[in-house]
Amino acid sequence: MNPASLQKVLVADDDAINRQVLAELLKPEYMVLLAKDGAQALDRAARHQPDLILLDVVMPDMDGYEVLRRLRADPATEDVAVIFVSGLDRPEDEANGLKMGASDYISKPFNATVVMARVALHLQMVRQRRMLERMAHVDGLTALANRRRFDEMYEVEFQRARRSGSPLSLALLDIDSFKQYNDHYGHPAGDRALRAVARTADACVRRSGDLAARYGGEEIVLLMPDTDAAQARHVTDCVREGLGKLAIEHAASGVAPVLTVSIGGATLTGEESAADLFAAADAHLYQAKVAGRDRVVWRAPT
Repeated sequence: MNPASLQKVLVADDDAINRQVLAELLKPEYMVLLAKDGAQALDRAARHQPDLILLDVVMPDMDGYEVLRRLRADPATEDVAVIFVSGLDRPEDEANGLKMGASDYISKPFNATVVMARVALHLQMVRQRRMLERMAHVDGLTALANRRRFDEMYEVEFQRARRSGSPLSLALLDIDSFKQYNDHYGHPAGDRALRAVARTADACVRRSGDLAARYGGEEIVLLMPDTDAAQARHVTDCVREGLGKLAIEHAASGVAPVLTVSIGGATLTGEESAADLFAAADAHLYQAKVAGRDRVVWRAPT
């Protein structure tokens, strides 16, 4: 199995023997990270983003309860599943941990079979939760990100660009004469055409931070962080040229005998707001349509 595909488990325990035993138990199936105290656990959780933490309650300097509190207070680790592993076996100790947000509680001395069963159960729950989160962010027809996901990422990237001064480009893409396409070929064919345009757009936003999302109807938005106007124009030209190579017949179009798109775009400038930047891209999409469609119109850099 590819190590990169393994789920990550962080074992935080001040007892070296406990760390070693748990590590040897888990290594055949998971990527194991080790921490000998609370501070190290917090650091490694933030840097490595484990899927699950096995956390000792009684540790010097910072106990497991305080570690859990800090994990939950940090947006980067607030959702990480935590199982307390402790020699404190009173019901009130277990209840306290669960109230604070722990997922489970294992008493020492621990049973290897019980540890593996509970780790497997909680990691399965992590996989299921993440699958549902991904589904909530994906458009069912095109498999692109949906509008909700775009809105979330746009806010994050806009604020980052504003803080750092890095460029941020935005493009809106609209399929030309799509109503006529649906009327002429039928909606199932229209769905196939929309999926083809979505695949083409997604293939052109190649960097991990870029995002292609279905914004609504036949409209697709491209979010391009750290991308200036010239670089963004290259991406939008890639979309138009890629769609042209597909040569999807569109006999009902008044633009061309094949399916085409109009694109408007803008790059962040001055002190404009996120709404202003989006409105600028939308306005230039309108200009592309008025100018005859099947083209890219980008706001001139200032």
